[in-house]
Amino acid sequence: MAAAGTAQWSSKFAFVMAAVGSSVGLGNLWRFSAELGTNGGAAFLVVYVACIFFVGIPVLMSEFMIGRAGQASSAVGSQNDLAMRSGVSKGWSGGAWLGMIASFLIVSFYCVVAAWVLNYLVRFLGNSFSGQSPEIISAQFGDMLDKPLSVLPYFLIFAGLTIWLVARGVNKGIETAARLLMPLFFVLLLGLAAYSIISGMPSGGTGKAVSFMFTPDFTKITPQVATSALGQACFSIGIGNAIMITYGSYLPRNISIPKAAVGISVVDTLVAITAGLAIFPIVFANNLDFSAGAGIFFITLPTALAEYWYVGAAFFFLAFFAAITSSVSLLEPSVAYVAERFNMTKKKAAIITGAAITLLGLCSLYSSEFFDFIDTGLAGPILAPLSALLLVLFTGGRLKKAIVNEEISGDGEAIGRFVMFFVKWIAPVFMGLVLILGVLQKFLPALYAKISTNLGLVILLIVAYVLLTLFHRLSERNVT
Repeated sequence: MAAAGTAQWSSKFAFVMAAVGSSVGLGNLWRFSAELGTNGGAAFLVVYVACIFFVGIPVLMSEFMIGRAGQASSAVGSQNDLAMRSGVSKGWSGGAWLGMIASFLIVSFYCVVAAWVLNYLVRFLGNSFSGQSPEIISAQFGDMLDKPLSVLPYFLIFAGLTIWLVARGVNKGIETAARLLMPLFFVLLLGLAAYSIISGMPSGGTGKAVSFMFTPDFTKITPQVATSALGQACFSIGIGNAIMITYGSYLPRNISIPKAAVGISVVDTLVAITAGLAIFPIVFANNLDFSAGAGIFFITLPTALAEYWYVGAAFFFLAFFAAITSSVSLLEPSVAYVAERFNMTKKKAAIITGAAITLLGLCSLYSSEFFDFIDTGLAGPILAPLSALLLVLFTGGRLKKAIVNEEISGDGEAIGRFVMFFVKWIAPVFMGLVLILGVLQKFLPALYAKISTNLGLVILLIVAYVLLTLFHRLSERNVT
């Protein structure tokens, strides 16, 4: 049961829109397309989808369970409560702590990326890219990074909007934003995908894009591709950030956690694929670099759409919708904890916490080294995967079975019991792999290079372990 006085989602639709809005962020737009472009296209997509189902869904379900079962409104409070009721150490709340810290750090630099988005939105609305050469458009992105003062107003506007929405509370702030923006997001995304596909047909760009995205060359599945796909799957759904634990604490009993975890993961994946269909036909039709990394959104697209300002503006409106729903969810765990821990109003907690992330974000705005450290040196490779690892270990091995059974019982119970197998036996192995490889790749690249040459064998052995374990568990069930 939820803690007394804890807000709840007003409807299943509101919860789904908020949860999807949290997971569907800039990671589904520029980051997914960048990873797809640099990691073999369809080969990456195959591994990515597998990671969503075998790792993403189990971790997501675990976070929802901890949130709703815990008698608190914050992620840390919920896991503390469940540890006590399960008779295990409160040290297990470290999973929630790490996730909350990760989301706090991420939202600080997320506001910076969102400021870039707003900057480009204004440029497209002003038709400022028209008539400019690809070289000039490309140089403008570097100039913007070198002149942070030019995007400071956008940063402050976006951070202020995020704080204001969170301060309004679950129903009037987060829920209202999600219910209004996410339907618009879906309509805009489908419209842009249709435009991209149709406009790319005469030049053959659509055919090349479809082949690139959906015709896998399995020889391109390398250790690097597998590692990137697993990391992107975790980043895309938003696990390991304490967000879904916090959202789970607002979850009514009449909503099936297993079905919600599966449904949200499926929608998140479809959005990422649709975003690829909105971007790659344009890229191939204009013979642009499809492996430009993050530049695919801030360099490649502006180059391709320089004479079509209304289409470019639509793309960046889309990115803004994705950014604001995600930034609100990233700030929420810290605000919920501060409000609960210090017994203050949500508004006051949001202002205090929001001021802190704004100051931290200014460091990322003015220092690319600090930005990279927070993104790829701390939150990405360490905090989020370690949080997710601790959460599935707790849910699968330490959480009282009666609590687990209560949370997955009812509608969708069969799905829940099947996913719990992956929570207990599969997800911890792969989350451990993400953590180890992420740390090695970032901090010990030479050792990572040596290990990655034999990583294919390691992954093959893990897959064999997964299949044998699944066969063993199914055999046990048939016997009993």
